[in-house]
Amino acid sequence: MTTAPLPSTIAATVEHSLEIKRSVFLAHLEPVSSVDEADAVIAAIRKERWDARHHCTALVVGPHADRQRSNDDGEPAGTAGVPMLEVLRHRDVTDVVAVVTRWFGGTLLGAGGLVRAYGSAVSEALDRAVLVERVRLARATAEVPHADAGRVLAFLHQWADGHGAVLDEPEYAAVARLTVRVPPELIATLAADLAAFTSGGIVPVVGETVVVDRPAKAG
Repeated sequence: MTTAPLPSTIAATVEHSLEIKRSVFLAHLEPVSSVDEADAVIAAIRKERWDARHHCTALVVGPHADRQRSNDDGEPAGTAGVPMLEVLRHRDVTDVVAVVTRWFGGTLLGAGGLVRAYGSAVSEALDRAVLVERVRLARATAEVPHADAGRVLAFLHQWADGHGAVLDEPEYAAVARLTVRVPPELIATLAADLAAFTSGGIVPVVGETVVVDRPAKAG
């Protein structure tokens, strides 16, 4: 059975502004690990940008995007926070808080105009963000004699690059301890390939499966 992919997140804070009929919409997207952390980001922006009329918000938190919330902050109901949240949902991201601050320019935009403005502000900010994939990887550890560590490590680097795996930093003690984080469905492939490379001399020990962050692939 194939496991559904986990939502991505963003690597760092990103901001983007747009101006529509003299109203300025400044979107602030920031990675967060909890609702409380998101609330702290919102409070800080309200304090910093006290002269703005609205600070509309949307947040998605949790490994499966299970905590979601939005706030129109005085804009007509459903015209700000909801379209912002819909963008985050549609782009399949989590552990993100979005705050769009609006400085009113004197011209009413109407419900449709507000929906487009707030949604576009978040969408265009996401376009500028560096995404981080969340993947489930199983830990596989091989203990290797120091004399063989270099060539086995080079093999694991090449193998990981071709199979979406991630290498931990090697640990050197009585033997070299090499750990690679592998998609669970490829554990058997790794074991077979490593056995072939070492003539059966090294068998990886499989550990827990955890969620790991890694940069999203371009394109």
